[in-house]
Parts: sequence; structure tokens; C-alpha cells
Amino acid sequence: MIRRCLVCASEFAENDELEHLRRGRRVAFDPDRGRLWIVCLTCRRWSLVPLEDRWEALEELERATFDRGRLLSETDNVTLLRVGHLEIVRVGRAELREEAWWRYGRELTRRRAHAKKVAVATSVVTGGLIATGFTTGGMSLVAGWMLWQRAPEGLQKAGRRLRFGRRAWAGDATCAQCGRTFDSVTFADRERLLVLPGDQPDAPVLSLRCPDCRAWGEKGGLRLEGDDARYTLRRLLAWEHYTGATERRVRAATRLIEEAGSPADLTRILVRDGRRLGDLQRTGAIALEIAANDTREQRLLELEIRELEAVWRREEELAEIIDGELSPLPLLRRLRSRLLD
Repeated sequence: MIRRCLVCASEFAENDELEHLRRGRRVAFDPDRGRLWIVCLTCRRWSLVPLEDRWEALEELERATFDRGRLLSETDNVTLLRVGHLEIVRVGRAELREEAWWRYGRELTRRRAHAKKVAVATSVVTGGLIATGFTTGGMSLVAGWMLWQRAPEGLQKAGRRLRFGRRAWAGDATCAQCGRTFDSVTFADRERLLVLPGDQPDAPVLSLRCPDCRAWGEKGGLRLEGDDARYTLRRLLAWEHYTGATERRVRAATRLIEEAGSPADLTRILVRDGRRLGDLQRTGAIALEIAANDTREQRLLELEIRELEAVWRREEELAEIIDGELSPLPLLRRLRSRLLD
């Protein structure tokens, strides 16, 4: 099995997902033509695996994609999947059902697991401080109780401030009715923000009431649209759900997306008549965060999958020449088909 990229000589990282292909964090394969490549993460070029090392790995990859594969994106010719920590480019459509929850939903469950670890560590440290204070006589019972109650919340606030800062949006906008200037939206404003449907299903409008003329929405106040609204909404929801969510809650939220039909449809339904962000129930707010980020990730993946398809066409031309010179490939395909039957 090759260990280094044939173009830049970078060593392929090991993976724990495949028994017959122990190298590479991204691999590409064509089950019909019998091609197998390891994709270099340094130079992005594809290294063709020698014929004698392919067949068991190809069969294992085909099983893994159908049994454990999670669909990322696909075109008519190429499918991008994830199996554990391994990214797989499969030539041809894999016919897998896309699950809306897992791509961004796993980020929420990771946050939840991290928050639980931090809470446990905080409890241990706080308990130690209280015990030391009682032992030395430097802390009263009331002070110990207040420290126990407030330490986790204080640490959570500090973590939020460190990660997000104070402002969710900064820029320059004016109220259409009275001309007041707005230069920022803080996280303290989040519950008062009005979310309205925009011209595009995946691009809602955010509006904040003007403190001078009291106008908002279409009449005045701060009005954020397009990329500004998308970016600000994602930051506000991530701030709100800083401690993440359980997998059960994430699945409940994504059921809302599936019932709506798509992330864009979910956003349109939730804010159909305009909703204040603070009025959304927790499951609906989590669904809105998943929808907002899933739409963004899908847009980026569509760009990547088109690039991968162009790369595959180039690499397939080279592979056809190499395999044709090294072996009678049609004969090997027929032999392999007979053995599998």
C-alpha cells in the first residue's frame, strides 16, 4: 500500500475506519471501473492505488458507504460522504437519504458534552475552594453557598464573552423613518429582535425597534438583510445555545425541518408573520440554528463537490491510461465479477 502522495511526497495520515486501506483521511473510488485513489490533503492531488491493493479495499468501501455513510453532497456523477472521520468520494450516486440533523446537529451535541465537562470541573474546583475556606475559617456558610450557586453561571458568561465578544453585528445603518444611526447589535438585544421573511427563503430579515421613533419592521428601525442578516442570526443563535443541546433535542428539532420539507422551508414557516427571536421555543430556536447553518454548509459543499467532479474527470483520464498499460483491465473486471457472484 502506498504511504506517500505520488505528487508532493507528503505522508498519508493513518485512518481507523478501513481494514484494507489504512492510509488517507479522504479517499476516492469508482466501483464500476475498479479505481481507487488516496486524496492528498496537502496538494489536493489524487494518488492511484496499485491494482493488487485495490479489490478488498473497494469492496470494503462499498459496504462502508451503504452501511455507515452519511451523505454530504452529490452531483449526477460524484457523491461526497463521511464515514466516521473518513471522507469518501464515490464516483456515481450512492442513493442515500440525507439526514438534516447530523451535519450541524453534531456541533450542538459537542457543545453539550463540552459544557458538561466544564460544569463538572467547575464543581470540583468550587467545592475545593469552599472546603478550604471552611477549614481555614475564612469563608462563611452564606458565602460558600453563594459561590456554589454563582460560579458555574459566572464561568459560562465568561466563556460566552471570550468566544463571541459583546456585539453580534457591527456596521452602519439608519432608521428609514427618523434617520437615527445604528452601529451595532449586542447580544443583549437578541430577545427584542424581530425576524421577518426575506425575498429569499433562506435569507430572513432582522429588525430592531428604533428607540427614537419606535418604528421597526418595514416602517423603520434597524433592518438587516442578506449576508448581514444571515451572519448575525447565526451568531445570535450560537450565543443563545452556547451550552449546546442533547441529541434527543437535536433530533426533535430536525424533525421540524423534515416536516417542513427543507431548512429554507422551516425558516420561512417559523418567521412567516414575523417573530421576535425571544418568543421562539427552545426546540424551534435550535431548529432555526440548524437550518441557518445547514443552508450555509450545503452552499459550501456544493462548490466543493463541483470542484471534485472536475478533478475526478482529470484523474480518471490518467487512471485509464495507467491501468490500460499495466493490465488487461476488462479481463480483471470480469474475473472479479465472477468471484463476487
